Amino acid sequence: MKNFKINSTIKSPKNGLLVTAFLITQLGIAQEKSEFKGTIGKTLADSKEYWPEPVKAPQGAPNIVWILLDDVGFGAASTFGGLINTPTFDNLANNGLRYTNFHTTAICAPTRAALLTGRNSGRVHVSGFSHTILSAGFPGWDGRIPSDKGSIAEILRTNGYNTFAVGKYGVTPDEEASDAGPFDRWPTGKGFDHFYGFLGSQTDQYNPDLVEDQVHIKPDGRHLNELITDKAINYIQKQQKAAPGKPFFLYYAPGAVHAPHQVAEKWVEPYKGKFDEGWDVYREKVIANQKKLGVIPANAVLPERNALITEWKKLTPDQKKVYARFMEVYAGFLTYTDYEVGRVVNYLKESGQLDNTLIFVAIGDNGASKEGTLQGTISQSLFSQGKTDEENLQSNLNNIGEIGTAKGLNTNYPLGWAQATNVPFKNWKQDAHSEGGTRNPLIVFYPNGIKDKGGIRNQYSHVTDILPTTLDIAGIKAPEYIKEVKQDIIQGSTFKASLENPKAESLHKVQYYYIFGNRAIYKDGWKAAAAHLPDSFAVKKSLGKNEKPAESNFDTDVWELYNLNEDFNERNNLAKKYPEKLAELQKLFDEQAKENNVYPLIDWQDVYNRRIHNTGADKGKTVSDLIKQATKPGDAETNK
Repeated sequence: MKNFKINSTIKSPKNGLLVTAFLITQLGIAQEKSEFKGTIGKTLADSKEYWPEPVKAPQGAPNIVWILLDDVGFGAASTFGGLINTPTFDNLANNGLRYTNFHTTAICAPTRAALLTGRNSGRVHVSGFSHTILSAGFPGWDGRIPSDKGSIAEILRTNGYNTFAVGKYGVTPDEEASDAGPFDRWPTGKGFDHFYGFLGSQTDQYNPDLVEDQVHIKPDGRHLNELITDKAINYIQKQQKAAPGKPFFLYYAPGAVHAPHQVAEKWVEPYKGKFDEGWDVYREKVIANQKKLGVIPANAVLPERNALITEWKKLTPDQKKVYARFMEVYAGFLTYTDYEVGRVVNYLKESGQLDNTLIFVAIGDNGASKEGTLQGTISQSLFSQGKTDEENLQSNLNNIGEIGTAKGLNTNYPLGWAQATNVPFKNWKQDAHSEGGTRNPLIVFYPNGIKDKGGIRNQYSHVTDILPTTLDIAGIKAPEYIKEVKQDIIQGSTFKASLENPKAESLHKVQYYYIFGNRAIYKDGWKAAAAHLPDSFAVKKSLGKNEKPAESNFDTDVWELYNLNEDFNERNNLAKKYPEKLAELQKLFDEQAKENNVYPLIDWQDVYNRRIHNTGADKGKTVSDLIKQATKPGDAETNK
């Protein structure tokens, strides 16, 4: 195992003499100040050495695995009633717990920042992203997580764990993501002993912008899912060989199933023809499955089809053909991802470590993606301009054989499938005002700590809760200082009690949501929410026609009110019935926004018109140029 140097300032209890000691240990103790408890005389004979005891995890502390998937709606995986086979997740849930009321932030980087720190995304400076184009020079928006908001990896490493991360990181600023660093906001600078994956938000699955520890490397052509799984198992094997029984933390965050949807045809083949009945039938089947599983109320009603989406039976044969192919590929991609997760789980079982491993599986970091447009995309840019819907459809038909292959550089399914895989909710990813943007399936698996195997938990919870729950189960107290920096409060709440008690009270009472204009506030089952206009659909449509989008006005956004205790999928707007309740929650949103650095409110108009972070080397670049830069594949020249 690699040796780690510790630079400690030592103070003599006799005369205040300051000396610097370089301690080398096999256990990777973090670099912290250590009080010297020996004696320093003029000679060795009248001096007494002092060596601090290596930090060890609490007796019996579990291994910890966090698994975070990308862009998966509530109704996709079979584990929560979807029509896509996910046997690994099914098995974990059937031997663990299904959490049906778990929430993310509605988009990837804020979710990841909140997950890793146990604090709200705005409080840790990631209301948007760490990309130049999606960040702004304000405390809640600069995309730079401060050192007083320590990560789960930093906490666990200082408590005797080894820490590994593989896959998507997503919260390293673009300006710091080259081989020149600085590296303090790379995963290895945020507490991970090792990292293998990509730093951005999206990458090619066969030619990823691949990083190991602190250097970009050349990928070997295999699928990224396979690469990160091999590396995760390798990290654990080497660690256990060097220090048998020492607990580890693995953060496993594949780029799947974010665009581009790329997967070997053998995973797509079983789904051939499975979606020919279309997205309307899919929705009906899934809501019936969800009721049987008990993950939604038995009296749940399916929301109406979104007005943007055409009824399947009214589509042309060509539309049905290409749209079904998109969904077959997406399904194969998700099933393949489940398989790779299964390889990690099987390794832990075969090596005798699974029973004492605590696993959290968040099936999605937001709702289903609406970024595939109405027709779906193969290689079209997210912000492509000048092409009509008809031209995009014809392009997809002409290139249907590229869907799912390495040639499809931005493959994403049409909006109709996003709504279908988001059953039983309205709306999609980015929609922070809607349960469809923020509610994702969660599985908790812990053989040594869960007796109610296959149980269902309906308590409200949020992505910020996973960190304090993990620490609570492991018997670890959040430190007051990390690397001599006093730590901010952890805002999430533990839900450990729910592992044993299905009726345990949720300790998470208040939660704000904000993503580029769309916003909401939750309190004790009540929710006030406002969709912001013009939304990303309208803005992109205007840009595509080279038109100036309509001006946005936050004051004219319409707020709605829902009692989620009785109306979990937001079908009955109570704003007119209870105006006082709505006003109360609007006031609370303002308070939460101020407390969590959400202001100033920034929307998609500000992004598309380059009103933020239009400085430095990126000054004057177009939205399309910067998106390509932020989602680039591996650079063969750099990675040689």
